[in-house]
Amino acid sequence: MFPLEDLNFEKRLDELQKLCQDRALTIATAESCTGGLIGALLSHQSGSSGHYLGSIVAYANAVKTKVLKVPSELIDKHGAVSQEVAESMAMQVRHLMGSDFSLAVTGIAGPSGGTPDKPVGTVWCAWANAEGVQSQKFHFPGDRETVRALTAWHSLDGLWSLLQVHLPTP
Repeated sequence: MFPLEDLNFEKRLDELQKLCQDRALTIATAESCTGGLIGALLSHQSGSSGHYLGSIVAYANAVKTKVLKVPSELIDKHGAVSQEVAESMAMQVRHLMGSDFSLAVTGIAGPSGGTPDKPVGTVWCAWANAEGVQSQKFHFPGDRETVRALTAWHSLDGLWSLLQVHLPTP
């Protein structure tokens, strides 16, 4: 099992908050396999309402299609845990909430639900801004709690990296 105490969420969240506050940037999230964990982390700090607009927890495919407007054809063709769906979720939540940046996650936290092609621990993270969307596939080891925590960590770390590259000049 991965030592979750090695993840320094507080430091990364402080860095994200400072970047967003200094540049007046906003963030929105769309979550599936993490079930709101990322939103809980982003809203934990005092002052987070200045940059964190909110999350859509789209655990069920029906919520992905009806609320996030992910085309059902993407889910039918590629599955809910796919690059195409993660990227659509990120773009749609950014559009729906009017944020500068967004992140989205979809995956299989386990212990059931895995397949030979998409085993437990398969996760897609996507990040979007006005310039477009990028995504990354992960295979996290461990139990449900570990997969969810690692998904949250890597999605926030990816967002931080995106902000570093695309920061507007203050």
